[in-house]
Amino acid sequence: MTNPFSLRQKILLAIITFNLISTWLHYIDNALFLSQYPGPEWFTSIGVISVVIVMTPIGLLGYWLYTKGMFWLAYLSLGLYSITSISSPGHYLFPMLAPMSLKMHGLIWLDGVTGLLLISFLLWSSVGLKEWRSTSNYHLNL
Repeated sequence: MTNPFSLRQKILLAIITFNLISTWLHYIDNALFLSQYPGPEWFTSIGVISVVIVMTPIGLLGYWLYTKGMFWLAYLSLGLYSITSISSPGHYLFPMLAPMSLKMHGLIWLDGVTGLLLISFLLWSSVGLKEWRSTSNYHLNL
């Protein structure tokens, strides 16, 4: 029988996996087609790729911390990582110089939705389940 914490770890792993895939797809596309994406003039392809390279380990660290029951550090890391996704619809705050393709819109919204899914999990874990108050060590022995 699977314990509830193990099931939540699997759910989080699935969310993180989809989030990483969507973020890397969007950021690579953004870097390759930077001039077609609306955004600040100071964005560069190297800057966009650098952000995803720096943020990915933070997301993975957050998952690892969660599996070890270090919830507050996990929430902090995963919350920081989620910024890479939930900020993607920020493209729409800037004037479009050229119409974006359906692919570009899809990648922006896929990234935004996976970021919201991650934040929803964090809220469920921290506010709904209050996992951080867990006094049992069952999750530390996995």
